[in-house]
Amino acid sequence: MNLTTLPPAIFLMGPTASGKTGAAVALMSKLPVELISVDSALVYRDMNIGTAKPDNETLAKAPHHLIDIIPPTEAYSAANFRNDALRLMADITARGKVPLLVGGTMLYFKALQGGLSKLPEANLQVREKIEQEAAQLGWPAMHAKLAKIDPDTAARLQPNDVQRIERALEVYRLTGQSMTALHQASAGEILPYRLLKIALVPSDRKVLHERIALRFDQMLADGFLDEVKALIAKYPTLTAESTSMRCVGYRQALEYLAGQYDETELRDRGIFATRQLAKRQLTWLRGMDDLEEVDCLDPAMHEIVLDQIAKFIGRSKIDLASLR
Repeated sequence: MNLTTLPPAIFLMGPTASGKTGAAVALMSKLPVELISVDSALVYRDMNIGTAKPDNETLAKAPHHLIDIIPPTEAYSAANFRNDALRLMADITARGKVPLLVGGTMLYFKALQGGLSKLPEANLQVREKIEQEAAQLGWPAMHAKLAKIDPDTAARLQPNDVQRIERALEVYRLTGQSMTALHQASAGEILPYRLLKIALVPSDRKVLHERIALRFDQMLADGFLDEVKALIAKYPTLTAESTSMRCVGYRQALEYLAGQYDETELRDRGIFATRQLAKRQLTWLRGMDDLEEVDCLDPAMHEIVLDQIAKFIGRSKIDLASLR
């Protein structure tokens, strides 16, 4: 396949609080792009504050596809995302614009570019057995078991990442092969686009951590707990195990509202969970090829990203100074 004949598409990736949304909105005002959200939390309606969803004013100026598409009682998978994104990218390209995919759900980016391997369907009996073992041994011990059979997958997961540890163990027990091996064995479908992959990464991790803490405090001040109360009232079937409630911050808020700890511990747990998310996102980025890294702490970040994209899509006369 001749890459030079393929239409362009852009991945704008980065950890939480790296400034992806602000950069994307600035780019949309200067370049012929349409935005597709790559975020497993922003797909849910009524989850606004805790997901740091762009506000209505921002979305009016810079509409994002794949935001607010399902209620929090439903599930959304990497396969769902890939199908939706491919359809949207084709539509955007047909309109003579460039798809700009922006977000921090690295699994979605990986699925879109490399396709999805044929993993087995969930098996209730196998999962029940894994959960029984976990009840006896604890999930850190199950994570250690996973590390013996699939060290690559285990390295990307935290010992308390119950959902993904369980799935990786389930896949191995059903197939006799690790999830990593199955992914590698799958050739995947070639993404029919010429890609520019930009990663917004911090030159100083401490500054990113400070941003995360400030943002979580702002979420609390903006009424995050009231939002969670409203979700419970509107969707009575939601629990801490619901897929949507596994989003960072929401599980901690549910536990706080159930009286498991006080507001100080809620803040500490929420910030810690968000920092762990950022760490996982950066780990994913380090494993990706052909990245153009940009320091998300650089005051000229918008200009640098704009310049890279302008060159990539063949636009030479862009007023960079107007983005200062």
